[in-house]
Amino acid sequence: MLHDCIIIGGGPAGLNAALLLGRARRSVLVLDGDAPRNAVTRQSHGFLTRDGVTPGQFRDIARAEVARYPSVEQRKAEVTNVRPTGAAGFVVITADGSRFEARKVLLATGLKESLPAIPGLREHYGSSLFNCPYCDGWELRDLPLVIVSAGEQLFHMAKLVYNWSRDLLVCANGTPGLTAEQRSALERKGIAVQLQPIQAFAGAEGQLQRVVFADGTHSERRGGFVTPLWLPASPFGRELGCELDVMGGIVTDGFGRTSVPGVFAAGDASVFAPSQLVIAAAAGGRAAIGINGQLTEESFFA
Repeated sequence: MLHDCIIIGGGPAGLNAALLLGRARRSVLVLDGDAPRNAVTRQSHGFLTRDGVTPGQFRDIARAEVARYPSVEQRKAEVTNVRPTGAAGFVVITADGSRFEARKVLLATGLKESLPAIPGLREHYGSSLFNCPYCDGWELRDLPLVIVSAGEQLFHMAKLVYNWSRDLLVCANGTPGLTAEQRSALERKGIAVQLQPIQAFAGAEGQLQRVVFADGTHSERRGGFVTPLWLPASPFGRELGCELDVMGGIVTDGFGRTSVPGVFAAGDASVFAPSQLVIAAAAGGRAAIGINGQLTEESFFA
């Protein structure tokens, strides 16, 4: 079967695109490995009517809504290869050797995050340590917090998180993270700065209690924010020859079109930040309109 579109990735971008394309009576196949980046998150915030929803609940609701449209098929499958065919289409191959063909492809594969190698970080990540103040700052308001980042991002995060709590400890974790001027600006606001490496995060049942440093000293903290290194979750954009930005994200226009005809991208695969459910879903909707528009033009004048 030749699908109108294969969507790789079943997160908010991919599923919202599938919803709109299904309503446009397009034949769509959604392929998703069911290994979402936000699996450790207990609640997702900032999505109107879904504030506080768990990632699992969000996916269940979205999949059920998409399933109402008979021209959309959803499969759990890991995609291993995407390549163009000789007839203005694409073939998508999954880990079990299955092959699927489509006129258009939407890459909604999202991001993967590389966290600093600090003992105890994984045990607290998603419970009391997070990466996005807009998503989780409200729950940590007025608590003693730690901020771990590097470079210019460290100063930016400190200024940002100051909106939620004034009891802050800013950690460069042994990296050259602050200029003398930036450090003075933070200290004038009463923000503590620690430059030495973090030895460990300590706590119980996911709730941070203290940050332990290389010299054995520690600071009592109840939560905080850690900036990960963001990386594309799949190589398909690069392998297909799509233009990438300096961060490795796939460059698109306002309707998700990439530099490769027939290839679209949406969500975190295209824009690394801000990374929120509602923004990714909106990008999926725009891409669906772009895909349907192209299919309409091609079919109408065929």
